[in-house]
Amino acid sequence: MRGADAEARAAAHLQGLGRELLQRNYRMRGGEIDLVTREPCGTLVFTEVRQRRTRRHGSAAESVTSRKLALMHRAAQSYLIREHGRDDLPCRLEVVTIDGPADNGVLQVLPLNT
Repeated sequence: MRGADAEARAAAHLQGLGRELLQRNYRMRGGEIDLVTREPCGTLVFTEVRQRRTRRHGSAAESVTSRKLALMHRAAQSYLIREHGRDDLPCRLEVVTIDGPADNGVLQVLPLNT
């Protein structure tokens, strides 16, 4: 349930930034996007949420691998085609990290360069 708590906190944070939450846990064969939001300017944002209760195995940001980034990119393209019929809409990928407990750990929004 901790993953769901982290995703709920991340979604609330992103909505607080003025984004519209379009979908949670978009799944496709071989990949998933935790949150899909739309910024007020219309840009779609595909978000991976990562939480680490302790730093014993590294930070939440350090848990995002190149393989995960590739899967996110593929899932984002799938979403664009399935939901909008095209893959050339303005969009970007990001990771929301929470280091510590889901309810009050340090939350950061990290844009990704892909």
